[in-house]
Amino acid sequence: MYLNKAILIGNLTRDPELTTTTSGYKVCKFGMATNRVWKDKNGARQESVDYHNVVVFGRQAETVAQYMKKGSSILVEGRMQTRSWEDKTSGEKKYRTEVIADRTQFGPKGGGAGSIGASSMPKNQGASGKSEEVDTIEYPEEDINPEDIPF
Repeated sequence: MYLNKAILIGNLTRDPELTTTTSGYKVCKFGMATNRVWKDKNGARQESVDYHNVVVFGRQAETVAQYMKKGSSILVEGRMQTRSWEDKTSGEKKYRTEVIADRTQFGPKGGGAGSIGASSMPKNQGASGKSEEVDTIEYPEEDINPEDIPF
């Protein structure tokens, strides 16, 4: 059995680009960054950032293009795919690895990941009329600042 599955949580590195195929199918492309934080053998905090190209199709593509922008937090679930083409100017073969998204889920609005505090958590009205806190995802404090992304 084989498995090609990618699950990423990160921030958009650029605004989504929505296009339409010749058959009228919507395609949205965007870049996203994920980071990893660890301590090295000396106990010093280390951080690395990886950049990913993401492609979304159909109605989900329209939704991503409408509501997301550079710096927005997003969860992407899909598969990895590498495509190749020949460069028209140089004639050399080029490659690009992308995540083809099957599902996307938007992160918290506002200051990005890690910005949700107890005072800004969404509330639900229970049957008794009292407000109850809704379960939310708590993101790590280490955040990617969109201003630090070079493109």
